[in-house]
Amino acid sequence: MSGQRIYQLLGLAASARKVTTGEELVIKEVRGGNAKLVIVSQDASANTAKKLRDKCGSYKVGLQEFGSRAELGHAIGKDERVVIAVTDSGFAKKLTSLFDEINKG
Repeated sequence: MSGQRIYQLLGLAASARKVTTGEELVIKEVRGGNAKLVIVSQDASANTAKKLRDKCGSYKVGLQEFGSRAELGHAIGKDERVVIAVTDSGFAKKLTSLFDEINKG
């Protein structure tokens, strides 16, 4: 149930233009302090996932591994996406609480 809500919220964030996709653009947002939450697909390559984990750890940005690249892309109305940065703190806070629900359950 919460998984579906995460996809819906990502869709809303995308409509509000509060997401950035693509590895290099996401890293740029993290470095610039604009990324509030980074979501990496569970089928991302090990190299990509490690690079993003390390970068988010250095800059103290939350990171979640969730869904497949097809599901993430569909949620934001695009083709497959491996990584999404949420640039709005309100969306990031709500998404983080939904991820916490999933991780507890």
